[in-house]
Amino acid sequence: MILCCGDALIDMIPTATRAGPDGFVPHNGGAVYNTAIALGRLGVQTGMLTGLSRDMFGQHLLDGLKASHVDVSHVILSDRPTTLAFVRLLDGHASYDFYDENSAGRMLTPEAMPTLSRGVTALFFGGISLACEPGADAYAALLTRSAGGRAVMLDPNIRPGFIRDIDRYRQRLDRMIALSDIVKVSDEDLHWITPGALSLRKKVDRLLAKGPSLVILTRGGEGATGVLASGGEVQVSARKAVIADTVGAGDTFNAGVLAKLSDLGQLHKAGLAALSPETLRETLAHGARVAAITVSRAGANPPWASEL
Repeated sequence: MILCCGDALIDMIPTATRAGPDGFVPHNGGAVYNTAIALGRLGVQTGMLTGLSRDMFGQHLLDGLKASHVDVSHVILSDRPTTLAFVRLLDGHASYDFYDENSAGRMLTPEAMPTLSRGVTALFFGGISLACEPGADAYAALLTRSAGGRAVMLDPNIRPGFIRDIDRYRQRLDRMIALSDIVKVSDEDLHWITPGALSLRKKVDRLLAKGPSLVILTRGGEGATGVLASGGEVQVSARKAVIADTVGAGDTFNAGVLAKLSDLGQLHKAGLAALSPETLRETLAHGARVAAITVSRAGANPPWASEL
């Protein structure tokens, strides 16, 4: 089972009303939540580890996981509120205002993290849960304790506005990158992680030097590049689509990558270390295909396997 560890929240999406001004309609979301939902819909055995509220929004998130066949046995419930993200859309591209103080997801502690069973064979981490303490420290502790023998994918999805102590965040992120087999970054993420005038490829090489077997660099409509520590670089184009919005696009891409690696029997440490450029190309193309369906409809609404 792939266990997705991190944020689950409610995206408040602007929607036209009969009265005229836009209203905000709640949609299940969160980077890691979206990836878990997409994996479940693609038919991959998937679970989610996150903190959820017992409030009405938390119940909606829990129901969404179950409806997409995601295992919820690792969900940690509390009476704290659900994180809300108010979305602003400009030409289909999303920006966010978050309300996350004292939330069920953010206030997780290392002591609250469960011991994982052998049935968990791969881990996925990402989203704002890597920046917001104390939850960020809890997920880092879980990775340190549980990475041995399990494939790990990390998507920092860096949002500078959440980072209160840059040095502390960088140190924690470096430790997590060193324990990861796959690191997926946008070009903006990469420039933040490695500032300076180096080329994107040289910055990817610096990231690979920290320990991953594979770095995936995404550049929006320009597609994705995968670079293997063992040698080799692969580029795939983005699938053309009529864009409704980009909410959840990268999260669904991650799910497509993990799903294809699982289907090919490569989602383990040895398999990722020995990944061929041909297999990598097939994997990235599948991620792009899945993401193209998500951007064609409003909100983070990943496709089911039958839609592919």
